[in-house]
Amino acid sequence: MIKIFPNLKKIKIAIYAMYLTNKYGVKLKKSKSSQEKMNLRLEYSLKLLDKLNIKIDIVNKEQIPKTGQYLLVSNHRSIIDPLIIEIALKNSAINGFWVAKKELYNSLFFGSFTRNAGCILIDRESNNMSEFFKRTKEVVKEGHSIFIFPEGTRNTTTEKLSDFKDGSKLIALKNRLNILPVFIKDNADEILKDAINNDTKDLTINVQIGEVISYRDKQSLKANYKKQFNI
Repeated sequence: MIKIFPNLKKIKIAIYAMYLTNKYGVKLKKSKSSQEKMNLRLEYSLKLLDKLNIKIDIVNKEQIPKTGQYLLVSNHRSIIDPLIIEIALKNSAINGFWVAKKELYNSLFFGSFTRNAGCILIDRESNNMSEFFKRTKEVVKEGHSIFIFPEGTRNTTTEKLSDFKDGSKLIALKNRLNILPVFIKDNADEILKDAINNDTKDLTINVQIGEVISYRDKQSLKANYKKQFNI
């Protein structure tokens, strides 16, 4: 029986996460404005991480810009990384549309949420990216920032950072968006597993905000990012 209990905890958390995600997927679909979507995204993030007993700590809050539009770039190890970013920016005026891959749009778990949460669909298999870049321009024109994981997918290696895709810098250039680098210092995937498998309390994920990078900066985005966070 002892071996069963951890599995029961996992099942309960999985059921709750699916329920909450789909509940907010419906709420997001009914939302009337972009700001309402942003508020619902934050509310969802706070509820789910609270259930997991995970807190977010900002190492240097003063670095968060008070206003403006940016291309926010962050490292990516866990499915909860977008939630971490949402909470890290909760007291700022920065709100953004997430760049989301096609697989998330079609996901049974995340599909409804992603399609309605304020995202820009990217099909990495497509040879024509004109619709994607057209949508980024529309989002920026509406006054929003754009949030992206430049690694393109979750980093499952032992390295702190995997290669950045070229598209991130191109988004910044095409939209004249300065770049706001964010570094999730702790391995959020390991902390998430600890929360689920061991029901550990008072877990903390530390987030560091970097200095804004000009979209005109000639240095590679990855090199600049690594330099800022001493990776």
